[in-house]
Amino acid sequence: MWNLSRFVASRPIRSRRCFTTMIPRPCIIHKRGDAILHDPWINKETGFPLTERNRLGLRGLLPPRVISFEQQYVRFMESYRSLEKNTQKETDTSAVALAKWRILNRLHDRNETLYYRVLIDNIKDFAPIIYTPTVGLVCQNYSGLFRRPRGMYFSAKDKGEMMSMVYNWPAERVDMIVLTDGSRILGLGDLGVHGIGIPIGKLDMYVAAAGLNPQRILPVMLDVDTNNLKLIDNPLYLGLRQPRLEGEEYLSIIDEFIEAVLTRWPKAIIQFEDFQMKWAFETLKRYRRRFCMFNDDVQGTAGVALAGLLGTVRAQGRSLDHFPNQKIVVVGAGSAGLGVLSMAVQAVTKMTGKAETAAQNFFLLDKDGLITKERKNLDPAAVPFAKAPGQIGELREGDSLLEVVRKVKPDVLLGLSGVGGVFNEEVEIPIFLYITVIYNLLLVIRVEFIITAYILHCVEFMRESGSSRPAIFAMSNPTMNAECTAAEAFKYAGENIVFASGSPFENVKFGKGKEGHVNQANNMYLFPGIGLGALLSGASFVTDGMLQAAAERLASYMTEEEIQKGILYPSIDCIRDITAEVGAAVVRAAVAEELAGGYLEVGPKHLANMSEEETVKYVRRNMWFPNYSPLVQHK
Repeated sequence: MWNLSRFVASRPIRSRRCFTTMIPRPCIIHKRGDAILHDPWINKETGFPLTERNRLGLRGLLPPRVISFEQQYVRFMESYRSLEKNTQKETDTSAVALAKWRILNRLHDRNETLYYRVLIDNIKDFAPIIYTPTVGLVCQNYSGLFRRPRGMYFSAKDKGEMMSMVYNWPAERVDMIVLTDGSRILGLGDLGVHGIGIPIGKLDMYVAAAGLNPQRILPVMLDVDTNNLKLIDNPLYLGLRQPRLEGEEYLSIIDEFIEAVLTRWPKAIIQFEDFQMKWAFETLKRYRRRFCMFNDDVQGTAGVALAGLLGTVRAQGRSLDHFPNQKIVVVGAGSAGLGVLSMAVQAVTKMTGKAETAAQNFFLLDKDGLITKERKNLDPAAVPFAKAPGQIGELREGDSLLEVVRKVKPDVLLGLSGVGGVFNEEVEIPIFLYITVIYNLLLVIRVEFIITAYILHCVEFMRESGSSRPAIFAMSNPTMNAECTAAEAFKYAGENIVFASGSPFENVKFGKGKEGHVNQANNMYLFPGIGLGALLSGASFVTDGMLQAAAERLASYMTEEEIQKGILYPSIDCIRDITAEVGAAVVRAAVAEELAGGYLEVGPKHLANMSEEETVKYVRRNMWFPNYSPLVQHK
């Protein structure tokens, strides 16, 4: 299963772009004149050549000079760099981030082809703006930022109407749908209809990383009300103002939506995103064997974390066979934390063949401390990871993170709690001075003084880890919810640790030319490949085997030299290459499980006969790349 050598040895030289260079095919449109200029899917702004201006009724509606695609690109980038320069001294980083988001969003609103070209070529700079962490700010301020609708909105008031509503979407074909109900947006909680920013950002990453055609994607907000009183009281709030639906009433809305979209687009893949834990697990259980879907918070996060955990074993100089022996403390018993543990247990079971002991070295904590089987009202989803009293030695139900780390001495401390700074919690250790006084040779008096108090941070106890190279994964998003910063981790746990976070941090300088590498353990390395692989294989379902194959491929992507430097994940500049490799692994897994139905003219037999190299080439051939297509009006 975990044979890395065949992947690492065969990894192609990374290029900045991995995309098809075919001449764009003509695009048949049903619009003319001014209507074209207001459609961002086909608008070229001043890039329309004179022949198109004549035949499409655009002459006189644009300035006379034709500006090439490349010139438009340069013009936008100059504008963006000017904004960066003018805001360098601005202390309000949130305002700067939103200003950058606005300039990109305005381009997105008027010219999608240029927008995605800019995004793909500058993904390292722009991913933090259109995705984590700025997308959290956008969701928090969405009502004030709203200018133009993007995606579709279905609400509880639309019950009974969704089957007809889906035909309001202008695209005849949809390949990928990202759906949220806004109930648990990142670590920010219930943001209601403001959560639409998440599907939009995720699908932007699908286009940039996986090469999905932007005319075949659909962000969806399922507004089943909100329990956020601040939103309900906000006069600008754009969603329904009443308490969230629950129980069967809630599920009936989702059922109707699923039936509607799959009636019109039966081959669409649906990614569930940022549902609160109970509904994340319930919908995954309810739908995963009915159509092609997955939950990115549960399964995508788990795959990225597993890839990092396997990389950590390699960074310790050990073979992957040692993974079952790794002691891992997971802080956060929500959908993401439980998903990570579930996938880690599956990996251990596959390695050892012993499911009954697969979770013995994993420890789970929530806001009430260590979770054991003595916990009252224990969440059913956490039961497989709750420790029995006889398994934990000196530990007890509800023990603090500090106590668990001190006594377990874990190889890995992994956070998905959504609680900023929880790893950096301080504990005061008193230092005593004892003085013994002998009085008249008979009476002995022992006097105790507290002379100082030594402050320790929780992550400092990772120095006592049994690992030669302990790892700290602070994976909660956005940045303010990270369990600790990179600087804190290296300062208190030592320079030899491996560090990963969900949101980006700068590498930490140690002096004398040394630095600690910061890995971004973000789902963007995996979910685009999972979705693309499922699409191009024509998979009936997304299975655990396909997810394991994706995580394994990501884990094997890094060379030994990179791993020994503490680099677990590749640079985002290589995101298309990574996605092609991960997507190909998913295709191969779907074929192996006999779930591949084929894609367009490529049937399941053709897929089965492809070599690994041919599968990667097949995936890359089907990646869309933005160029202006000739427009032809349908008559």
